[in-house]
Amino acid sequence: MRQGKLTNEELEKVILSNIQPQNPDVLVGAAVGEDCAAIRFGDEACVLSTDPITAAESHVGQLAVQVSLNDVASAGAEPVGVLMTLLAPPQAGIEQIEQVILEASEEARAHGLDIVGGHTEITDAVTRIVVSTTVIGRTKLENMVKTRGAQCGDALVMSKFAAPEGTAILARDHADELRAVLSEQELSDARAFGQRVSVLPEGRIGAAMGVTAMHDATEGGILGACWELAAASGLGVRVDVDAIPVRSVTRKICAYFGIDPLRLISSGVMLMTHPDGDALCRALRAHGIEATKIGVLQQQAMERVRKGKISPLAPPESDEIYRVGANQA
Repeated sequence: MRQGKLTNEELEKVILSNIQPQNPDVLVGAAVGEDCAAIRFGDEACVLSTDPITAAESHVGQLAVQVSLNDVASAGAEPVGVLMTLLAPPQAGIEQIEQVILEASEEARAHGLDIVGGHTEITDAVTRIVVSTTVIGRTKLENMVKTRGAQCGDALVMSKFAAPEGTAILARDHADELRAVLSEQELSDARAFGQRVSVLPEGRIGAAMGVTAMHDATEGGILGACWELAAASGLGVRVDVDAIPVRSVTRKICAYFGIDPLRLISSGVMLMTHPDGDALCRALRAHGIEATKIGVLQQQAMERVRKGKISPLAPPESDEIYRVGANQA
């Protein structure tokens, strides 16, 4: 099988079709495009999300906390605690394990939450350290945002720029190769994108602005996330590809590896839908967050527009980051 997440068709057929909802207190369960689960506790919802880090070889402790926090943020919830599982191969050194924990602890502390438990194990089932986190958050029931809440006619807004996480991972893990096409300053700038992976501020602003849906763009990149958000809401979308901001260093890195920056893992970007996209952009920019209208939700058709030409928007497949090694083989 190819690397990366299952396709949405595989997910529906193999995973979701075999999960039978039973508990009426489950407000949001497993579904294509939904970032979080949510369980009713009185007048509040406990919001949970879990994610592994498999595409990066460095800063995995930091990323492990960030990506799960981002999912909770997409529900408009405030994080409370994080559970962490670390699997290390027998050849790993104890100092490597400690470094992962130090990174994760520092990132958790920066957001005011505790690492409340987890599991650490040495196993030959993995060839490098794999970390998976589960973040627990809370929000009032009336304030919870769902990926599937978008309405036909809503503007589609993205924060920041395409592929902050993917750019940082490739710049960190392939720095020696990229020196052939990037200056040291460009490499430094690209690695610094890793400090912009959090979307907690966007989540808070979006919830306060009454967004109809939010979705954290991860594997599959911006275009994959657009498709997922629309599909979760039972709608189509028209995405203006030319409007999506892409940093020049990201373009250079992607050109070197022969990959598409719009299909590259994009943690750090929040997709949001709102009836007044201009107002939402102004609110985000007022807090120093770049924001761009990139499309509109519509009935059924999944479309992308480039230079005035409309073509089908394909569903997400394996993330472009997994093609890097294959392209070099």
